[in-house]
Amino acid sequence: MYFEHNQKQYEIIIEKKKIKNMYLKVKDDLKIYITCNRLVSKRQIDKLINDNYKTICKMIDKQETRQIKDKDFYYLGKKYDIVYIDNSKDTSIFDNKIFTKDEKTLEKWIKKQTKLIFSQQLEICKNNVEEKLPKVNLKIREMKTRWGVCNRKNNNVTLNSKLIRYEKNIIDYVIFHELCHFTHPNHSINFWNLVSKYVPNYKKLRNELKK
Repeated sequence: MYFEHNQKQYEIIIEKKKIKNMYLKVKDDLKIYITCNRLVSKRQIDKLINDNYKTICKMIDKQETRQIKDKDFYYLGKKYDIVYIDNSKDTSIFDNKIFTKDEKTLEKWIKKQTKLIFSQQLEICKNNVEEKLPKVNLKIREMKTRWGVCNRKNNNVTLNSKLIRYEKNIIDYVIFHELCHFTHPNHSINFWNLVSKYVPNYKKLRNELKK
């Protein structure tokens, strides 16, 4: 099965499982995944697709926009052109350009800057939290579906390395979000009230991460 949008065809993958409801998602590979019960008919699936046509189009557009953005180089919210210089020893920034020797050197620099900036921002955010916090350990790794994770068992806060692409206020929002989970482990009203105490415009920043 295929779904047509903007004169392109997108493959539809049907996954049948022992579940009650039907779920629809567009993944990174730009394929449309429909998960449903084994007894669901093709007519029901066609109806789901037709009823959600506009939503599916928006999901495809969002994924394609994100992939285009991911190909560009962003650092702390600003887009940079990369200039490779063979005899360059260090990576440096001037205006809207990053000068570096090669991709390996740039990756090493980004990894170092990510650890430095995330550590600094975590300390700043921790010092502003009035509620009791444990001794928080910072972990950094690339994640596909989450910007941050709070592990209350080992007091770890894990941040998505891709956050280095965003401005510091967005990085701070994710950090405050995870720190608030030490007080409220779920996403209750009390949790979001606590988040808004430290990040009053968190809804706007959260939407920036969804683009």
